[in-house]
Amino acid sequence: MKFMNTRRVMLTAALAAAALASGNSFAQAWPAKPVRIVTAFAAGSASDIVARLYAQELQTEYGQPFVVENKPGASGFIAAELVAKAPADGYTLLLTTNTINSGNPHLFKKLPYDPIKDFTPVARICNFLFILTVAADSPVKSVGDLMAYAKANPTKASFAYGNSTGQIAGAAFNNLAHLGAIAVPYKSTPQALTALVGGEVTYLFVDLASSQALLKGGRLRALAVTTEAKSKLAPELPTIAATANLPGFDLAAWVGILGPAALPADITNRLSASINKITAKKEVTDKLTAMGADVSPGTSAELGAYMNQQLASWRDKIKAAGIQPE
Repeated sequence: MKFMNTRRVMLTAALAAAALASGNSFAQAWPAKPVRIVTAFAAGSASDIVARLYAQELQTEYGQPFVVENKPGASGFIAAELVAKAPADGYTLLLTTNTINSGNPHLFKKLPYDPIKDFTPVARICNFLFILTVAADSPVKSVGDLMAYAKANPTKASFAYGNSTGQIAGAAFNNLAHLGAIAVPYKSTPQALTALVGGEVTYLFVDLASSQALLKGGRLRALAVTTEAKSKLAPELPTIAATANLPGFDLAAWVGILGPAALPADITNRLSASINKITAKKEVTDKLTAMGADVSPGTSAELGAYMNQQLASWRDKIKAAGIQPE
């Protein structure tokens, strides 16, 4: 009997060791096939640019393709739900923003995903500066001009938005400045920019990254930044808070990488370390800065804590903007 018990204990230990070894070898083998990075916005948007930058760097690091999949539309629902329901094996990741995990929970009464429980935080990357813009041929030259025009033309003034940050910034400005401009939604930021340049709308709050080419090409005019303090990324621009006399007006967008819930810790930690190593590269930091991003690296735990904090912060911003959940 004693021999049998000893044998059973040895067999159990051997099986446990084999299972542990199998788990470790699985994590070490990852990635053994292409990894997809899903983004909720169209090609040419700020998040798409970041996704492609990191996909290229991760492909070099791991020797496997990291493929960007654009799933725009439905306020990020399509991309978020796809990743939330994907196997937690490290082969489907989400290049997320505040739209999906901070804004949507307060803009919609019902979501097809939980912004916290359905995802594993992997790494934080950066914040994007948002600016207030008009078409280059617009008679509006300043924030004061825009406010005067909107008040004098209540049936003509309108603002476009292609994501929740643009929506909330536009609605907050509209509400706090008592403008009454009409909000016009577009499927993505590039479409909203096209509408602005084409004269379909009066103004647009947009990230500096997506609008940079049009600004440099002389087709857009930047009026102000949405951060409460002036930004080193656009030091020539005043703040909305100061020029519109709206103290506390402060909006920026954040970007990070998530996996589905229950992503194995080994894969999460390897990915997190790799992404933060990539972010620390001078050439990557320079590219992010050049496109209008403040580099804000963070570990899995740091991103998780930040996501919880931002969920509460955007709730307050949306409430102040007077936006009712749909």
